[in-house]
Formats: sequence, C-alpha cells, structure tokens
Amino acid sequence: MKIVHVVEPFASGIAVFVKTLVETMSEDVHIIIHGERAEVTPFIQVKQQFRQSNVRFIRWRSAQRSISFQKDSAAFFELYTILRRLKRKNLVDAVHLHSSKSGFIGRAVCNVLNIKNVIYTPNGAPFLVGTSGLSNFIYKQLEKFGDLLGGRVVCSSESEMDAYKKLGINASFVNNGIETAAFTTRKPANSTKLPGQFRIVTSGRIIDQKHPELFNQIAEYFRDFTQFEFIWIGDGPDKQLLYNKNISITGWLSHETVHDIVVSADLYLSTARFEGLPFAVIEALALKKPVLLTDCVGNRDLVKNGLNGNLYNTSDEAIIKILQYYNNNDMLEIMGNHSASYCDEDFNMHTSYIQYKCYYKSPISGIVQ
Repeated sequence: MKIVHVVEPFASGIAVFVKTLVETMSEDVHIIIHGERAEVTPFIQVKQQFRQSNVRFIRWRSAQRSISFQKDSAAFFELYTILRRLKRKNLVDAVHLHSSKSGFIGRAVCNVLNIKNVIYTPNGAPFLVGTSGLSNFIYKQLEKFGDLLGGRVVCSSESEMDAYKKLGINASFVNNGIETAAFTTRKPANSTKLPGQFRIVTSGRIIDQKHPELFNQIAEYFRDFTQFEFIWIGDGPDKQLLYNKNISITGWLSHETVHDIVVSADLYLSTARFEGLPFAVIEALALKKPVLLTDCVGNRDLVKNGLNGNLYNTSDEAIIKILQYYNNNDMLEIMGNHSASYCDEDFNMHTSYIQYKCYYKSPISGIVQ
C-alpha cells in the first residue's frame, strides 16, 4: 500500500508515532508531507530517525501552528497541490492526518479531491488545549465541522476517544505502542544517582500543556530534603517556571541518554493537563518504572488499578504518594514489573499498530471499538 501521512508538527511524540507506523508496516510505502517546528526539533534531526528505505518526505512549507486565515489558506492550497499530484501518480491508497491542524486542513483538501480513505488521529484533543472556555469552545466547533468533511477519527487512547464521543463525534481508538523488547532487554547504564537519593523524573517540552508550575509546586515541598531529586528531561519556553533548587533541567538529550536517566529514577512523574497517549510515559513503563500521573485524558489509560502507579488531581495528593513510595521502597520494584508487563500487553506496537493496517485497507468497515 501507499500511505500518505500529513503531519504538523513533525516533532516530539507525533514524530515517534509516525516513525513507529513506518517501522511496523515496513512492506508499505510511506510518503510523509510535513511541516517543521525548528524551535522544537529541526527536521534534519527528525529525518535521521527514519532509517527505513520505504519512506519519502515532502516539505509542507506553509504549515504552521497558530490559526491564521491567510496562512491556513496558503497551507490548504499547498497541500491541495501536493495531494493532487500524488493522486494523479496513483500514490495515494490512504491518507493519515496527524494532529488537529493537519486534521482540519487535510480533511478539507481530501474532500475537494474526493479522497475517501482518510484517517485523522488528533494525538491530543485540541478542545482540551485552550487556556479559556472560549478557545475550547472554538476548537470544539472546528472539530465538529472537520468531522463533517469526512474521514474517520481514530484516537490514540480510549480516554481521548471518550472525549470525542462526548462531543458527538463518532471515534475509535488504537493505543500508541513501542518496540517493548528493545526496552525490556536494555542494560542499565552507570548511574550518577547518589546512594539513598530518591530520583523523580519527567520528560517532554516545558510548555503549559505539561503544567511545569505543578511540577515546581510538588518539588517545592521537598526542597529542604536533600534525598529527593527532581529532573525535567527536555527544554521549552516555560522553563523559568521550574525555579526550585532541587529541580534539574537537562535540555534536549539523545534517546539513549534519556533512557539512561529514566532507568536510574525511582519514579516517573507527569504533571500534564492532558495527553493523547504519551510515548514518554509508555517508555517509562517499558523501563520498569512506577508512574505517578495526573488524572487526565491520555494519562489515565496508563495506570492499571494502581498496580503500576497512581493517578492524582492535586499537588497535595502527589506529595502524599511520593512520601508513601519513599517509605515503602520495596514496592517500587513490584510496581515497576507490573509497568513492564502492562506495557507489553497493551502498548506493544506489533500488536497495536497492526490495527491501522486494517483501517488503511478497509476504511468503511474497519475496526470499531
């Protein structure tokens, strides 16, 4: 099959998602039409992660994050030109749209070009993004209108699917997945953690969606306890909000180095306001880490009955759980083993992403969950 991916932004978790689809369906041809967010990850660095011979890249130069009638119109006509050319060359069996901007513009273009086999994966419901009720209302209306243009909404987690169904949009879901064997067989690197130190880590871009203020607030309680260490792996425009002395910000690191730090940690902490289904947390599960996650869309799919961690709603709840983990250190290994088992069962790309193959082949009667 010839699968066309339309991606804006082509960075972070979405890049991992597309890369995993390409690896899982190695016998198919993947054409990636992409924007670029150089301030997050330059395209050249993203491209280096795609080592397969079955992938081609086409730059979508006018695609950008913010809503702008003029710029979005330019992005529409550019994408129209690209997809029309590919369709004429018989290079479009299915179109997979990734994230809300690609989803809206892409469905409009496919509607005009009469391309029927279209899948839209939000990777984080946009109507949960807004910092005000008005912005969320606008995003909801845009999602409803986009749904009228055609295509199938396939979310990356069950809780994200539920959010769309509450909006009146018919949706299904396929869990994000990773190559779990590559993590479970991984040997720990030499750790810089001091004896008796309790290391708490998170990973991702330091932006409002990840709620760095909450991370800082939790760390503040422990600032006079030298045995507690907080590490934020990543960088971003809101890093000034992580000002407590017991927080270290690493900046962007290689995947291997990120995994080394997570392996050395006692606990993976997420303070996100919402997620699609975060790869950083899935990888932490595979690396046998207990997880403490905000009770939000995307996160709540990754905690199983408290066996591998817990959900929380306030900083006080998180602090109490951290103290419980610290005072019951033996249970962390048990919870970590549950994490790895749960990850292999539910977030293994070889069993999860094969469902996309069914959607690509059968857009009308595909899998309904």
